[in-house]
Amino acid sequence: MNNAKILVIEDESAIRNLISTALQTNGYKNDVAPNGSTALLSLSTQQYDLVLLDLGLPDTDGIEIIKKYRTFSTTPIIVISARSNDNDKIIALDEGADDYLTKPFNVEELLARVRSTIRRIQYSETKKTEEVRYFINGQLKIDYVSQTVYVSDEEIHLMPIEYSLLCLLAKNVGRVLTHRYILDKVWVNSIESDLSSLRVYLTSLRKKIEKKSNEKYIQTHIGVGYKMVLIKPTDAEVKNHE
Repeated sequence: MNNAKILVIEDESAIRNLISTALQTNGYKNDVAPNGSTALLSLSTQQYDLVLLDLGLPDTDGIEIIKKYRTFSTTPIIVISARSNDNDKIIALDEGADDYLTKPFNVEELLARVRSTIRRIQYSETKKTEEVRYFINGQLKIDYVSQTVYVSDEEIHLMPIEYSLLCLLAKNVGRVLTHRYILDKVWVNSIESDLSSLRVYLTSLRKKIEKKSNEKYIQTHIGVGYKMVLIKPTDAEVKNHE
């Protein structure tokens, strides 16, 4: 996962800098949060592929971070904590952590666990793609194998970036994706100026879809990002699938 983005939640600056530097050296993008309030703000406004979490934060217990994050995200969490008691590990894992590393830790072991977790994410996404050929939402249909898109049973022709944007929104239907997340996933080496390009492509994509359908599939969240709306099936569509 070349564009994997990781959030490092750690209050000790020396450890935070060590982890951040190690991640950057190995090609991972990362943000840092020195406390729980900053972490929750980042987690609620940004999308991450992995979270590295210290439990002993100055303003809140890391377990509370796990509990709150799990109410709206399944992103993997690796706990990095000085708490070595088995009970602490069990609680963290039961609340939704995916792995647990005890301080002091070996940086190479941490990187190995990061690689292992990201490989698992890649495998899971690959299996989903293999198992699901079609995405259907209302009158919108995406054939992932042939990379074709239909609205009201008519094929619409999309530019490669429009198709990538549509697939990203479809695979996260009902979820608001931030501008930065979309840019990181669709654009390689994205820069701030790409935000205007993103708006242009989304506008074009929306027009092509809505020209064939009265449904509003793509919702704009001003200043935040975009979301694909889950269209409720009609009674006729429900009967056709029964």
